[in-house]
Amino acid sequence: MRPIRPSFTARREGNARRRTSPVLGAVALASALVLTATACESGEDTNAGGQASASATTGGDGKITIPDDIKDRLKEHGIDLDKWKNGAWKNWDKDDWLREAQDYINPIIAGLWDPDRMREADDPDRGVDDSDLSGDQGVTDPTPQAVDAAAVAATYHSNAPEAGKVFFDSPEGTMVCSATVVQDPAHPGKSNLVWTAGHCVHAGKKGGWYRNIAFVPSYNDAGKSVKELETATKEEVAPYGVWWGDWAQTSDQWIEQGGQTGGDGAPYDFAVIHVTPEEGGSGKSLEETVGSALPVDFAAPAVPQVKSITATGYPAAAPFDGQKLYECQDKPGRLSLTASDPTMYRIGCTMTGGSSGGGWVATGSDGKPALVSNTSIGPVDAGWLAGPRLGEEAKGVYDSVSEKFAGR
Repeated sequence: MRPIRPSFTARREGNARRRTSPVLGAVALASALVLTATACESGEDTNAGGQASASATTGGDGKITIPDDIKDRLKEHGIDLDKWKNGAWKNWDKDDWLREAQDYINPIIAGLWDPDRMREADDPDRGVDDSDLSGDQGVTDPTPQAVDAAAVAATYHSNAPEAGKVFFDSPEGTMVCSATVVQDPAHPGKSNLVWTAGHCVHAGKKGGWYRNIAFVPSYNDAGKSVKELETATKEEVAPYGVWWGDWAQTSDQWIEQGGQTGGDGAPYDFAVIHVTPEEGGSGKSLEETVGSALPVDFAAPAVPQVKSITATGYPAAAPFDGQKLYECQDKPGRLSLTASDPTMYRIGCTMTGGSSGGGWVATGSDGKPALVSNTSIGPVDAGWLAGPRLGEEAKGVYDSVSEKFAGR
């Protein structure tokens, strides 16, 4: 099986590389389980990697500027902001690739994510062979029957207002994952938090933080075709704006264990991004802008008690094109990768790479819809997806990001 991989702008930044090396994707249990690897983010403090809060402010001339204290933080890492914005971010030398939780830096580069760059972003792959689950605790349920992904009716904002895409740059090129707007306990009704997969923000044990991480809610809201998108305006592609990740956290386990192939770190493959609008915006939060945010349930029922889960995302690997929103609904089973790690949810679903990080929604412990997981891995030939159960570690990442911005 293969993790769903992030997509990269192959035509612009390395089509050939894409054929030989999936970006963050798959942690192969044995051969090819694909993980929706878009980037894994680390938290700050004890739980996961955060980023130097590179929030931009808007001056009287309307231009976005980076505060001096942020510039100083960047300089501490040997990063010159002007050079970075002029292309120095493309330097992926191992010595310069920031890896640790506290090293996350993501200064806004206004206009970088234009319609063409977003359209051409590719999906990352991570794979595992589900025929070799030697680390199974003996609790893995039978492989589910494939469930055909159903197209979400446009406009997407009317039917799944919390859903969107996460874009980022990796050594392999420009890539994409899926993500969900979630509530922020520190800012009720005014959340700027986005939930996605860890592999959509951080490369795991052999890499560092991805760059130019941004979230676009209701991407291609009208469900235009690839051909129509070639002439679409930015407002049509990103009707609710481009939101840059000014802080991100993922689990320590993902940073330490996550890999490009197999299922390593998959039970901890989740991340939370705090975002800020690229253009300064109207002063409204992300939740106010899109009109909705999902609660996150860290005490979701065990698999036998969950009647149904709905997974949503933008699958980009064939036979999908990454431009439209899909969903799958199924009763989950259990997937165990190693005896020492928690079991994962698994559902039948034909979504492919690019859907990684997309939200899984079920009836929460309070009887209302809540996010209970995110797409992490799936088989190379599609047919099913697996996502982590959100417990103590996930809540720690979530609370840390919320608390960091509680007074702002």
